Amino acid sequence: MPSKENISEWLQTLQKSICTALEQVEEDAVFSTEPWQRPEGGGGITRVIQNGAVLEKGGVNFSAVQGPAPAFLFAEKEHSLQPSHQQNKATFYAAGVSIVLHPKNPWVPIIHMNIRYFEMSTGVYWLGGGIDLTPHYINKNDAVFFHQTLKAACDKHHKDYYQKFKKWADDYFYITHRNETRGIGGIFFDRMNHSEDMSFEKNLAFWKEIGNTFAPLYVELIQRNKEKKYTENEINWQRIRRSRYAEFNLVYDKGTKFGLETNGRIESILMSLPPLAAWHYNYKPAPNSAEAQTQALLKKEMDWINPSF
Repeated sequence: MPSKENISEWLQTLQKSICTALEQVEEDAVFSTEPWQRPEGGGGITRVIQNGAVLEKGGVNFSAVQGPAPAFLFAEKEHSLQPSHQQNKATFYAAGVSIVLHPKNPWVPIIHMNIRYFEMSTGVYWLGGGIDLTPHYINKNDAVFFHQTLKAACDKHHKDYYQKFKKWADDYFYITHRNETRGIGGIFFDRMNHSEDMSFEKNLAFWKEIGNTFAPLYVELIQRNKEKKYTENEINWQRIRRSRYAEFNLVYDKGTKFGLETNGRIESILMSLPPLAAWHYNYKPAPNSAEAQTQALLKKEMDWINPSF
């Protein structure tokens, strides 16, 4: 099994490669780099891009934090049987790369990826992550390309992973108080260790596959849409869709909660929020509009490989 140091080194390499790929499609902006330290142990590298021709705001962040395990970790089912003296002495280590990109052009979708490794001194360790897409306007061809790409990455490693993890994404990236999905989903997996037919090493290879899939996938979506013309109406809709994104991250996102409850760096945790968003009272898209068509597709269990719309 690879060490946490090897995993951390690989994640930092991934962070650099993704930033390089994004800067190649950006015209007049580059990522800033800000290392930081966490007083309780560990730290990270925050890389943020702002006010670009393509990306209005985005972050590609690496973190590797450690220290005494907070009490809330033991509320999870798999830790609930740990003796109290182990809880008092347990430590944790968590490393990951987290990405959220908010494009300037409303025809380019918002994208998120997170891949993470977690271990505790009690012997618990696992992988988690996923990629999901939040278009301001749902484009059929882009949706098919996005999900086909993720399915191909999953299929290289396990025939059941795409359907299993797509459902998990549908359920996870769901804004319950709005009764709508955040976007068109993707894949999401958590607490992945080993199973009867997949060793930890094989799942680690899958985990790395997902990380390496991100840059070519999103660069293609940028290239398809970055030159499209847009109006003030489309900017207004973009800001409304961004507000839904912000609601999800602040109310439901587990990564945000984990960062806040372990005294993470606030600027890095909240880099996922858009630069500008809008909340209009009782807003309803005009009937039969492009906005209404997108709104109608924000639901679970959509077949994005063979969509019917």
